[in-house]
Amino acid sequence: METITKKGVYITPSEIIEYLYCPRFIYFMNCLSIPQHEEQRYKVRTGRETHEKKAKINKDYLRRKLNCNKREINVYLASEKYHLKGVVDEVLFLEDGTAAPLDYKFAVCKEKLFRTHKIQSTLYAILIKDNYQVGVDRGYICYTRSKNLIKVIDFKESNFRKALEMIDEILKITQSGYYPKGTKYLSKCADCCYKNICV
Repeated sequence: METITKKGVYITPSEIIEYLYCPRFIYFMNCLSIPQHEEQRYKVRTGRETHEKKAKINKDYLRRKLNCNKREINVYLASEKYHLKGVVDEVLFLEDGTAAPLDYKFAVCKEKLFRTHKIQSTLYAILIKDNYQVGVDRGYICYTRSKNLIKVIDFKESNFRKALEMIDEILKITQSGYYPKGTKYLSKCADCCYKNICV
């Protein structure tokens, strides 16, 4: 089925995170307009509070640690070319002439980065590249529950390609009403807010 992309249609990083959890989230939220009431979840509420406090982290410390000339905070960016929009926690402009997204997570840093964190940072990189016309070859994630430990993501072309493929898939669902397959990880279904209507 061919996707018909309408001008002015945008996908957000949050929607792509939902898609990664289960593609049917997109169908229920965007095609049937059934909300999931995520504001009731503790981690979501706490994460939002963390984002409100992030600007208080010492600016000079960040600049020294990341070789950053300047930063912009809470930057809304949109790309008509990629049908993508979102708010980047911080856009860092680095001494080597490139830029990078910095994202704050209310989470403990694990040895291996979460796939969702990598994808979200990649999407922010796409927005920064398109809006500032500058190279973006890395992203940073600050884990607030690990004493603001910062991890680096080195982007590859394959990261950008996969992210754009997911945007295309979400556009296919939302524009044509396509009902996708659910997640193959059935353990996710037990706590899903859509489990009673998902068939």
